[in-house]
Amino acid sequence: MLNPSERYLRKLGINAESSAETPHNENPRRDFLKKASLGGVMLGGFMFSAPEDTLAQATSRVNRNSAPSDLRITDMRYAVVMNGHARCPVIRIDTNQGIYGLGEVRDGASWRYAMFLKSRILGMNPCSVELIFKRIKQFGFHGRQGGGVCAVEMALWDLAGKAYNVPAYQLLGGKYRDKVRLYADTPEGENEADFVAKVNKRMGEEGFTFMKMDFGIELLKGIPGTVSNSNFWDIGRQWTNEPMTYGGTEHPFTQVQITDKGLNLMVERIAMVREKIGYEIPLASDHYGHFDHNNAIRLGRAVEKYRLAWLEDLIPWKFTEQWKMISDAIETPTLTGEDIYLKEDFIKLIDHRAIDLVHPDLATSGGLLETKKIGDYAEERGVAMAMHFAGTPVSFMANVHCAAATQNFVALEHHSVDVDYWPGLVKTKKPMVEKGFALVPETPGLGVELNEEVVKQHLDPEHPGYFLPTPEWDKDRSWDRLWS
Repeated sequence: MLNPSERYLRKLGINAESSAETPHNENPRRDFLKKASLGGVMLGGFMFSAPEDTLAQATSRVNRNSAPSDLRITDMRYAVVMNGHARCPVIRIDTNQGIYGLGEVRDGASWRYAMFLKSRILGMNPCSVELIFKRIKQFGFHGRQGGGVCAVEMALWDLAGKAYNVPAYQLLGGKYRDKVRLYADTPEGENEADFVAKVNKRMGEEGFTFMKMDFGIELLKGIPGTVSNSNFWDIGRQWTNEPMTYGGTEHPFTQVQITDKGLNLMVERIAMVREKIGYEIPLASDHYGHFDHNNAIRLGRAVEKYRLAWLEDLIPWKFTEQWKMISDAIETPTLTGEDIYLKEDFIKLIDHRAIDLVHPDLATSGGLLETKKIGDYAEERGVAMAMHFAGTPVSFMANVHCAAATQNFVALEHHSVDVDYWPGLVKTKKPMVEKGFALVPETPGLGVELNEEVVKQHLDPEHPGYFLPTPEWDKDRSWDRLWS
C-alpha cells in the first residue's frame, strides 16, 4: 500500500521508486549535494532544472515516515530549563504525523511570548516556515520580546528538516563550513595565578581560539576619583529592569563620565588579559557601563594598542548616528545587534556604515532564516557577522546551522562553557563542541533531542512542569490583521 507521499508522486506521474530513501551506508550529505548542485532545497537550489526534475530531487530525500505536504501542527508545549542561573524556555511543536520540532525562547524571556502564538499556528503545515513566520512576526519586538517568534521559527526548521530528512542548514541553502568557530568569556579567577590557570585551560584543554572579556565601570565602584556623577547613580547596578535606576537608564541620559584615573584602571585590566593570552588569540570586549558616545570614543582610543577584535554594545543599538561617530573616531572595530529584532534595523546600521560587524542573537533577530538574511545583506556590503548566544543546546544548534550556512560568519558565542551539565541536556550523534569549535551535525533538523532525565533535573523550580498540556492557549481571541 502506498503512503501519502508515494500517492502524491504517482499522481504527478513520477515513479515513487526513484525517490527511495538513501541507504544508511551512504553519505547523506554527499548524496544530496550530488542531486542538488547548489545545495539548497528551499532557497532556489534547483532554479535551472526542469519542473519535473526539481520536484523529483526535492522529494528524493523525503522521510518515508512522513508526508510533508500533509503535515499539520496539532499542539505546542513548553518546559522552562535552567541554564546555569538563566531561565530558558524550550518549546515543542507536535504534528499529526508524530514528528515534532524543538525551539527555544531567548534566555531570560517568558515562555508566554511563544505560547501566545500557539492559536495562530495550529492546523498549519510546519514546513511552510516563511509563511508562518510572516504571519506571526508582528508579535515579536526588540530584546527578549522577539524570543517567542524566534522559538517557533527554530522549531519549524527542526520539523521541516525531520520531515525531509535533511539537516536544517541544507534547507537554508547548504553549508560553507563543517566546524563553527566559538568564542568564550575569559574565566574569573580569585587571584592572578588562578586566573592564569583558567585561561590556559580555555586555550589548551578546551581549545578556544577566540576570547571575550568584560571590563566595565562596575570595576570602579567605590574607588574615589574614577567616575563623575557617581554620587547619584549606583554604577554597580548595570543589570536591572527597574525604571530610574542606572541600569534602567539609556546611556546618553546618565551623564556619567569616566575620569582619566578610571580610564587608566579599566585599560590596565585589558593589558593584564592581553599579557596572559598573547596577541595570536583574538580578544573582544563587552559590558562597559552606561555612558555617552563621547566617553565611548575616549575608551576606544585608550585601548587601540591592544588590538581588540571588537568593542561591543558601547551605546544602545538604536542610536545610529552616534554609532557612526564612534566608529569613525576609533580604529578598533565596533559591533552591536544582540537586541535587534528583524533585519530592517541591521540594514540601517549597515547602510550608514555605523558599525564594523553585526552581532545578531538568533533568539531575538527572527530565527534562522532572518539571521541568514541579515548575514547575507551584511556580506554584500563588506560587513562581517559574529553571533551572540546564551542558552541551552537547542538554541545553540539553531545558531550552528545558521552559522554554517552564512559565508561572512566570524564566531559564535558559547556562554555555557562552565555549566557542567549543559552538554548532557541533549542527545546527539556526535559531540556538539570539540576543541573550541561546534561540529555541524548531519542528522535531520537541528540535530538534537532532549535528554529527558537530565532536563527534568534542571527545570525552573517555579515552573517545574515538563511539556504539560496547554489547552488554555488553543483559542485565538483577537483580530490581528494590520491593514483594512
